[in-house]
Amino acid sequence: MVVIMHVNDAGEGWTWLMLLICLTTTLGCTVPVGYFFGVLNAPAEIIQSWCDEVLSNEYDTNSSEHQLNLLWTSIVSIYLIGGICGSCFSACCSNKYGRKGSLIISSVILMICGLLFTWCRAAKSLEMLLVARFFGGIASALIFTAQPMYLLELAPSSLSGSVGVFTCIGVTGGILLAQIVSLPQLLGNDDNWPYALSFYALLVLICLLPLMCYPESPRWLYLVKGDVEGSAYGLRQLRGSEVNVQLELNELEQTLAMNNKSSTMCQVLRDKTLFLPLLLVCALQASQQLSGINAIFFYSLSILTNAGFSSSSATWLNLSIGCFNLFTSLLGPLLLYKFNRRPLLMCSCAICSVSLVGMSFSLYYLLSSEGMALRYVSITFILTFILGFQLGLGPIAYFIGSELLEDAPRPVAMSIGSLFSWLGNFLIGLCFPLLQTVWSSFAFMPCMCVCILCLLLVWRYLPETRGREPKDVKPLMSQGLRSKIN
Repeated sequence: MVVIMHVNDAGEGWTWLMLLICLTTTLGCTVPVGYFFGVLNAPAEIIQSWCDEVLSNEYDTNSSEHQLNLLWTSIVSIYLIGGICGSCFSACCSNKYGRKGSLIISSVILMICGLLFTWCRAAKSLEMLLVARFFGGIASALIFTAQPMYLLELAPSSLSGSVGVFTCIGVTGGILLAQIVSLPQLLGNDDNWPYALSFYALLVLICLLPLMCYPESPRWLYLVKGDVEGSAYGLRQLRGSEVNVQLELNELEQTLAMNNKSSTMCQVLRDKTLFLPLLLVCALQASQQLSGINAIFFYSLSILTNAGFSSSSATWLNLSIGCFNLFTSLLGPLLLYKFNRRPLLMCSCAICSVSLVGMSFSLYYLLSSEGMALRYVSITFILTFILGFQLGLGPIAYFIGSELLEDAPRPVAMSIGSLFSWLGNFLIGLCFPLLQTVWSSFAFMPCMCVCILCLLLVWRYLPETRGREPKDVKPLMSQGLRSKIN
């Protein structure tokens, strides 16, 4: 990390301002997204019990176990539904209000959701809990579209991969933070669970003020708003060197001269030359969610318990797996600085496929033999899968759209990719429990097939983007499925 995190003041590579922007947008925007994903796991029974009490006392309704499970499923999944809805207009929001503007809007929404979480128990309101989860999903969708674009449009081209992984680092860090905060010894208990749900709002509040002071994306200011002076001022803040600023302004002027204005959803979908890059963005975003990573973290406690670990041991092992996930995600900036995208993605998909097969069979034999050694073999395969995921499929899927597409279609493509990501997440949450009931440990085999298909797609169609501008990559994909990337 020392090699790529060296900070200088010459505008080449990392600057202090660029580093602060990456850290602030990660802690205040993407960490809360991961937090939403992970916070409901530990206090689930406590919150379900409160829901039953509210239904009985406030609505005079005695609910069956099936009805309570349906309500709990709604509370969990409405966050994903909010993400799907938010993805439908996140491109419009990014184009109209800017990348930073979208992040500020999402931060305000997250703050309001935090207040609803804090007061839902005192108000005895299930509606407040559901509304907070839904609008939290909308805010998360805005973040998934705007944050990768914001960082990549602020950074010099040499840092495109390094800044791109901060989205993934934030999400994994948020999941781990949620696992820690929601422990029964901290806030995941009868007295404090509303504060566990809203704890992320402290990070949003701390990071919101500095976020408002940072420069807007110079590319958005120049190409969308036509604000040349504002763009130049932002570049001087970011680069420091007048020579670098002038070079980038000249490049933006050439881009604008090519009539590179923002594209609408219909224009992007009708453009045949954008079919393949759009397919790659959507496929990688969907594969990221369908690869099995969310199934492991959504159901890790039950997987570990079924593997023979006690409830207490499973809780601490689950926390350890979350720490390992965060640690491996921190390798992303170094890997993406040193290695090309294609080999990292192909290695990632291959390792994930093999790990899922090994995990499925080890869990299958463990359930029948209950051997102690097989428990640790299963954990080893889980850790290997996480390592493989963080090599490429985890971080690259978030920002590959910004490297494949030029400025005009980029927001729409990122928005559509985000939509497929949320749909994949929703599909996993809907189907995996059913598959687990029918196929037991082999419920991960469809995820393995997704990883293999993703590997083949990357090998055949994904051009190398490291060190290249989108305008250089575009001709390689202009023929759709007949394109030759070499």
